[in-house]
Amino acid sequence: MTRAGSAGNTARTVNIARYLVLTLMAVAILLPLVSIVLAALHPSGAQISGLSIPTTWSWSNFVDAWNDAHFNRLTLSGLIIAAGVVPLALVLATLAGYSLATLDPVGGRALSLGFVLGLTLPIELVVVALYFDLRQVGLTNSYAGVILAETALFMPFGVYWMHNHFGSVPVELVDAARVDGARSFTILTRVLLPISWPALTTLGLLYFMWSWNQFLLVIVLMQDPNLRTAPSGLGFFVGQYSTNIPLLSAASLIVIGPIVALYLVFQRNFVSGLTQGAIKG
Repeated sequence: MTRAGSAGNTARTVNIARYLVLTLMAVAILLPLVSIVLAALHPSGAQISGLSIPTTWSWSNFVDAWNDAHFNRLTLSGLIIAAGVVPLALVLATLAGYSLATLDPVGGRALSLGFVLGLTLPIELVVVALYFDLRQVGLTNSYAGVILAETALFMPFGVYWMHNHFGSVPVELVDAARVDGARSFTILTRVLLPISWPALTTLGLLYFMWSWNQFLLVIVLMQDPNLRTAPSGLGFFVGQYSTNIPLLSAASLIVIGPIVALYLVFQRNFVSGLTQGAIKG
């Protein structure tokens, strides 16, 4: 066998193994989702075991779950909080990441290290102290308090993400803009942001997902049940319908629905943002 033929067989074997691993990972991820969908379509109160296909497709479970858990107001609260967190966190992370990556500020390395260390800070460690601090300034039981708290919580990753993104941009591009007389803010808005759409889209999707799924922070800061979000409402729904698996499954699908929909819409940008910088040159 020639060397070319041997190399071709090796490459073919590697590709087969790669696709096999990816297929197994996809099945491992999709199988639980399929089981939840099938469980949600069983009649309310039915006993379910494994991946059983319902004999009667009960689409009314979604309507019952929506009404019983009051998802109309919980979803609205979640969207209001996410609508405040995502743009605010994106602007702050972009400005901080741009400054650390291109402006070389005094103490920039220490600041970068501080943001990296912030990634290791669990919310469970600070949530009680955060509650008393926000209560003193009247920001508990309000959307503003949760928005500010979540923005601060998500900031370390956002700054780290945008710092790496701007750091991967060719230095010649920034230097050429400066030679043409562009100031720092002009370079950011007219040179770097137009080519940063995949990174910003990916970060925005992650921010929305984290804000939408935030449970502990909302439970602690929001004492009014009418102001809480869908995941926190789902927690109380579980306690009320702990034995009604079809209804619980329908409620779970309602909660994860907006995230899945956004991912499907921005799938290409999300993948592009995740893989950006993996191949340079």
